[in-house]
Amino acid sequence: MIPPGALDLPSSQREETAAFLLSLRSKGIRDIAVLRAMEKVPRDLFAPRRFADLARADIALPLPCGQTMTAPAQIAVMLRSLGVEPHHRVLEVGTGSGYVAAVLGHLGGEVISLERMRTLAIAAVERIATLGMGNLMLEQADGLAAGTAFGRFDRILLNGSVEQVPPQLIAALAEGGRLVVAQRGVVGVRMLCVMCHGAANEEQLGEPLRLPPLVPGLAEAL
Repeated sequence: MIPPGALDLPSSQREETAAFLLSLRSKGIRDIAVLRAMEKVPRDLFAPRRFADLARADIALPLPCGQTMTAPAQIAVMLRSLGVEPHHRVLEVGTGSGYVAAVLGHLGGEVISLERMRTLAIAAVERIATLGMGNLMLEQADGLAAGTAFGRFDRILLNGSVEQVPPQLIAALAEGGRLVVAQRGVVGVRMLCVMCHGAANEEQLGEPLRLPPLVPGLAEAL
């Protein structure tokens, strides 16, 4: 079943969008809210122009500054585990292209996305502006050190991998909050890790994820 809304697109995009959604479903993504949010955000808007024809393929794409645009199925896995509701306040660490922030904007009530590289942050702000989403705030900042500087959040997504989750981010979780990240597993691969506020040291390791590491600090030159 294709989520409602796919047939509302222009006819030139219907077949491509349907194939995109079906490819996600074939990989076990069944969360209708996540599928509908990803349907509403044109990934080609966020992909580098020379890779626009690959934007709806389930592959990672290179970004400026040596960064990577995560493959859609891996994004969907993280968002499914994050469990964003319309009333949630959400923090994303690692804006990248801005694509995930835009998808989160369709899932949550308020989204703050932090990017350490000025080049990427500026480009992401420009892309988001074309979508007219007033519930998104993108800013250049060291997201790993953000702590409660931006308040507390119901959901936190680390859009990248870390060795250890910074305690200041765990402290930024509101009561009942949830944090999702890719963390090194026992055999050295990056595994999906879910941490919940109020459950001491609770971690749920899921399937392997291929995400680049998140780097602390503001980028000095980019």
